[in-house]
Amino acid sequence: MVWTTPLRYERLSWPEVSRAVQQDRVCLIPVGTLEDHGPHLPLDCDIRIASEICDRAAADAPDEIVLLPPLTHGFTPHHMGFPGPITIGWKTFVDYAVDVGRSLARHGFKRILYLNGHGSNIPLIDMAARLVSLEHPDVLAAGAFYLTGEEAKRVIEDVRESGLGGMGHACELETSIYLAIDPEAVAMDRAVDENSFREGKHAWMDWSDGPLHLMPWWNAISHTGVHGDATKATAEKGRVLLDAAVKECVEFVRELREKPLPVRWEPTEVPPS
Repeated sequence: MVWTTPLRYERLSWPEVSRAVQQDRVCLIPVGTLEDHGPHLPLDCDIRIASEICDRAAADAPDEIVLLPPLTHGFTPHHMGFPGPITIGWKTFVDYAVDVGRSLARHGFKRILYLNGHGSNIPLIDMAARLVSLEHPDVLAAGAFYLTGEEAKRVIEDVRESGLGGMGHACELETSIYLAIDPEAVAMDRAVDENSFREGKHAWMDWSDGPLHLMPWWNAISHTGVHGDATKATAEKGRVLLDAAVKECVEFVRELREKPLPVRWEPTEVPPS
């Protein structure tokens, strides 16, 4: 068998899986969905971006990561008013993500990172990672959304031309990254700007949403499937954002590797007051 670089899980033989376990690699799992992304982007935007970030991160840290195949389908019932999306029931999706993590833990992997590219998966992936860790107390399982760290937020502010709401969905950010990955798949002549969601003091939709979370039917808040300023997207911005996302993902991986594995203890007496 060929020991690929980056190391792809599905290409391994079972002895090579054992070898990867002994190397204490982080299992990196891209997560996304298929759903409408305006008239200019393919349905695979979320999973394509998450997968590209993970591919590049695995190439940048070839001795630390084993790259899993993506979890392509996610939870997106609110997008079903547009043609194209495929949605998985929330519990089915959580159970599926847990089963993947449970299988990896059963084989001896101790560190698992679900790198998510779809907003409505966030609470479900967080729950799946938590359940894996609870079932396997010596395993560190975590979920993360890309471009959410403080350094990444500064990069976003440096490149963005849109105001609040301009980076929501099929927007300046996602369109820019897709242009950097596969420009021929983006129909910029069809790109539109739309922000039909009325922002308030606590509720808004941008790359960092407000503290009051609302998610009605998508075709109740968008006529085109876009939320944001897609026409401001450029491949140059996308390359900057993609580089930042890859750097952040590698940092997530390395922080997971540096953390000691959890060891449970049972309290035997009441601590002093």
